[in-house]
Amino acid sequence: MDALLAAAGASVVLFAGTNIDDIVVLAVLSASSRADGQPRRWQIWAGQYAGITVLVLVSVAAGKGLTLVPGHWIWLLGLLPLGLGIAKLITAVRDRRHGEQADAAVARGLPGVTAITIANGGDNIAAYTPVFATIDVSAAIVTVAVFAAGVAVWCLAGWWLVSHHHLTGALRRWGHWVIPVVYMLIGLYIFAKAGVFTRAF
Repeated sequence: MDALLAAAGASVVLFAGTNIDDIVVLAVLSASSRADGQPRRWQIWAGQYAGITVLVLVSVAAGKGLTLVPGHWIWLLGLLPLGLGIAKLITAVRDRRHGEQADAAVARGLPGVTAITIANGGDNIAAYTPVFATIDVSAAIVTVAVFAAGVAVWCLAGWWLVSHHHLTGALRRWGHWVIPVVYMLIGLYIFAKAGVFTRAF
C-alpha cells in the first residue's frame, strides 16, 4: 500500500512538472472555443486524453527498448503549432485587407487538438520513459490513473482561466491576432525545450 501511495505521489509531481506549459495551450484552446465555438469543449477534453494516451504508450514502448520517436527528432513537433500560427496569422491579415474578420480558431476538431497535445508534450517522453521502464504493473496502473485525473484537472483549469466575460469579449475582438501569435510562441518554446537554439549556437 505504501508503495502505491508513493507511486501516486511521484506521478502527481511528474505530471504537474512536465505539463505546466500545457495549461497555456489549454487556455488558448478554451479561449478559441469561447470566442468562436471551435474547437468544441468536448473536443478539447477528448483531444487531451488522446494526446496524453499516445505520449504514455510511446513512453511505455521506449521503456521496453522500442524507440518509436528518436530524441533528435522531437524538435520537429514544434513545426505544427508554429505552422498553424503562421498560417492563421496570414489568414487574419488577408481577411483584414478584405474588410473581414477571421475566426480565432487555430486547432479545429478532435484531430487538431490531439496533434497539438502531442506536439507540446513530445519532450515529455524523455521524462516518462525511465519511469515506465522501472516501475511494476501496479505502479504503472496508478501512474496512468493519476495522469487521467491530471488531464481532467488541467482541462478544467484551462477553461476556468478564460471564463471571465470581459476576457471572452476581448478574445472575440482580438483573438484572431492573439491566438495565432501564442501558437507561434508555443512552437518556438518546443524548439527551445528540444535544445534547437542551443545546438544552433
